[in-house]
Amino acid sequence: MVTRCAWWVCIVIGITLFMGCANSAKEKEQETKIPKIVAKVAALPKQIKSPTNNANTPEKEFLGKLLFYDPVLSGGKDIACATCHHPSTGYAEFLDLSIGSNGRGLGSRRVFNEPNAIPLMKRNSPTILNTAFNGIQDKDDYVPEKAPMFWDDRVKSLEKQALEPIKTMEEMRGLHHTKGDILGIVAERLKDIPEYRELFANAFGANSPIDSIRIGMAIAAFERTLVANNSRFDQYMAGDIDAMSQSEKEGFKLFKSVGCINCHNGPMFSDYQMHVLGVPHNSKVQEPDSGFEESFAFRTATLRNLRFTAPYMHNGVFQNLKQVLEFYEDISFGKTRNPSVTKEMFDPFVRELELSVKDMSLIISFLNTLNDDSFDKEIPERVPSGLPVGGNIQ
Repeated sequence: MVTRCAWWVCIVIGITLFMGCANSAKEKEQETKIPKIVAKVAALPKQIKSPTNNANTPEKEFLGKLLFYDPVLSGGKDIACATCHHPSTGYAEFLDLSIGSNGRGLGSRRVFNEPNAIPLMKRNSPTILNTAFNGIQDKDDYVPEKAPMFWDDRVKSLEKQALEPIKTMEEMRGLHHTKGDILGIVAERLKDIPEYRELFANAFGANSPIDSIRIGMAIAAFERTLVANNSRFDQYMAGDIDAMSQSEKEGFKLFKSVGCINCHNGPMFSDYQMHVLGVPHNSKVQEPDSGFEESFAFRTATLRNLRFTAPYMHNGVFQNLKQVLEFYEDISFGKTRNPSVTKEMFDPFVRELELSVKDMSLIISFLNTLNDDSFDKEIPERVPSGLPVGGNIQ
C-alpha cells in the first residue's frame, strides 16, 4: 500500500513539474516576443529618387512643366493639370470637391459653366507637393516605381498617376471623347505642334515617339521637382533646436503620446496604409464613397503643408484642423459620424487614440512647423498650344 501511494505521489509531482515547466516555457515565449514597432518621424531627404527608366533631366522637367500647364491635354482643351493643382494654392485647391471639365475659375472661385452635365468629383484634390517621396518610411527606403498614388492607392508611380486625370471624364476628359481614345488623341495633338515635337526630341531623343508613356514620364519628371523639404521641423531634425518654439515642441510630444504618430509617421507623416475612420459623407455626393475595395478605407494623408491643403480628408468635409482633431476625439470614444461605418469597422489604431480638447492647440502648433512655402511657384508665360496657361481659370 505504501509503495502504491508513493507511486501516485510521484505521478502527481511529475505532472505538477511538467505543467510548471510548460507554464514557464509559455511565459518565457511571451517575454521573448518581438515588441511592437515604435513609429518614428524624420526629416525629408534633400535629394529625390527617380525611376531607373525615367531619370530626371532639365529637358524632361521643362517639357513636363509645359504639359502640366497646357489644357491641350484635356478633352475640351479647357483644363490643365495646374487647374486643380495650382502653385497659388499649394498645388492643391481650396475646394472640398474638385470641379474639372466644363468648369471655370481657380480654387474656391471655381464653378461649372452652364449648361452642365459633368458631375463633381467625389474626392478632394490632394497636393502634388512632395509626391516625389510617396511611400517613404525612412530616409531612402522608397521605390519611385511603386509609389502609392490617389486616396485609394489605385495606381503606383507618378508616371501612371499623371495619365489617370486625362482619362477621367469628371477631371479632364469630359464628354468629348471616350476613355479608350483620349490618350491617343492627345498624343496626336502634340505631334501637330512643331514646338512640342522639338521638346520631346530634346527630352527623349530624336527618334522617340510622342505617346502617352512619354507624356506621363515628362509630367512625372516635373512633379518630382515640386518639393518642400525645408520646413522648420526639417531644420529642427537637422539639429537646429531653435527652429521650433517650446509650445511646438510640446505639441510634438503630444502628437506622439496621444497616438497620432501611429498612422502619421515617417518623413511624410504617412504610413501609406489604408484605414477605416468613418469620415462623414459629403452631402454633395449622392452615393457614399466606399473607398479602397469598397471597405470605406482611405490612405493616410500626409500632414506636410497643411496650410495649403484645406479643406481636409478625402472628401473635404472638415474646414480646419480643429474640426479634424475633434473628429478624431469622437471616433476614439467609438462615436461614428458615418451611417455606413460602424464602430466595429474602425481601424484598431483608433482605439489607441487618447486625444482631448486641451491637447489640440498644441498639436496644431506643431503641425504648423511642417509647412514650407519654398517650392517652385513660377508659372510659364505661355504654352506651346497657344491655349490659356492653366486652362479656363480666369
